[in-house]
Amino acid sequence: MKVSPVVNEEFSQFPIIDISALVSGTDERYIVASQIGEACREWGFFYIVGHGVDENLQQRLEELSRQFFAQDLETKLKMRMALGGKAWRGYFPVGSELTSGKPDQKEGIYFGAELGEEHPLVQADTPMHGSNLFPSNIPLFRETVLEYMQAMTKLGHVLMAGIALSLGLEESYFTDRYTADPLILFRIFNYPPYSSLSDAEDKWGVGEHTDYGILTILKQDDSGGLQVKSKSGWVAAPPVLGSLVCNIGDMLDKMTGGLYRSTPHGVQNLSGRVDTKRLVARHRLSFPFFFDPNFNVEVKPIQLGGLVNDDHKERWDGASVHDFRGTYGDYVLSKVSKVFPELRRSVL
Repeated sequence: MKVSPVVNEEFSQFPIIDISALVSGTDERYIVASQIGEACREWGFFYIVGHGVDENLQQRLEELSRQFFAQDLETKLKMRMALGGKAWRGYFPVGSELTSGKPDQKEGIYFGAELGEEHPLVQADTPMHGSNLFPSNIPLFRETVLEYMQAMTKLGHVLMAGIALSLGLEESYFTDRYTADPLILFRIFNYPPYSSLSDAEDKWGVGEHTDYGILTILKQDDSGGLQVKSKSGWVAAPPVLGSLVCNIGDMLDKMTGGLYRSTPHGVQNLSGRVDTKRLVARHRLSFPFFFDPNFNVEVKPIQLGGLVNDDHKERWDGASVHDFRGTYGDYVLSKVSKVFPELRRSVL
């Protein structure tokens, strides 16, 4: 019998950092940067408030997403990922995405920066670049998603300036070298409820993994389920009103020699719990936004004067991000192609 990991509720509260000074550019941003640095060293995860992302925009995004996923499968498949080609965009049904070789118990839509056919990277047939697929039957869906991605891209630049300051670097360090033209990846995930709560307790919606790039900014609904693998065990990262959750990815781990650790995490699908107000089982929505290095840039270590802290022996996959050599595009394609092996054969 498979035993679910025990969640350590005693340490379920990650740092909550008010980044308003970082957003406004005041002198207090150095204090904020110091708090971010401490969180990156200790957890690799932290909440942010004071981020300035419009609440009405977030609410609109959630409402339209629920409207999309409430449709029948045949309708949702009209924008399936196979139609997105090398741009790697569109809808996938439950069980189609793999994490560590196991099917995730979620469905979702892949988005990225909206690039027309005239864009040089699209002209060059570069994977993961192109136009998005949107439902034609849901008004304002396209506009809302693009507006949200624009707001999150702006926030990504702000946070990377703070991360640079936390490392004693100039604020423009990452922009100058990696993120002037970042690879933007945005996902909307829906975790359908299980047939019973006991099923939910035995299964992961998404298995143990780390993120690939530099920074992930997550909007989660109020269902909960995000779990982080800390030094003391699996820790819950519950929803905090008005906040977004940030975590660092493999490339920042590589750049900092493991000083800022790309922390394994996963999702326990708790959506099977009954909503007492509606007397129905709720679906869980999740909105991860990935702010990553430019596709064609080579990621190199930052000279911080310390030894490389390589944790590959502790990782579930035994892999070392510090051994990787090449462009970020090489790295992300090697990872994403394992997520959709059937799609990989047709577009790569």
